[in-house]
Amino acid sequence: MKIIVLKDAQAWFERELGVGEGRGVRFYGKVYGCSPIHDNFSLAMEVNTPSRPIVQTVINGIPYYVEDGDEWFFDGYDLEIQYDDKRDEPIYVYNKIND
Repeated sequence: MKIIVLKDAQAWFERELGVGEGRGVRFYGKVYGCSPIHDNFSLAMEVNTPSRPIVQTVINGIPYYVEDGDEWFFDGYDLEIQYDDKRDEPIYVYNKIND
């Protein structure tokens, strides 16, 4: 699995969440909602410091990561984070990993 954060999405996280070097964005699955890859579970995020990341992408010193224990949500997929300029919010795209 890998996390791809496009430039406009990365700028949104810095601007809207105030993340800075050392503090990052954790992605994980939460109960309720839905996603293209799971019924009854949706993608959640929080600003935090990585403790046991299984995957991370660091941009401008900011880690975008998934912690150990959260890999079940992303199993078989890469997470690509794009930006919707009309809605001023990230778009999460799950790309199937071809083995």
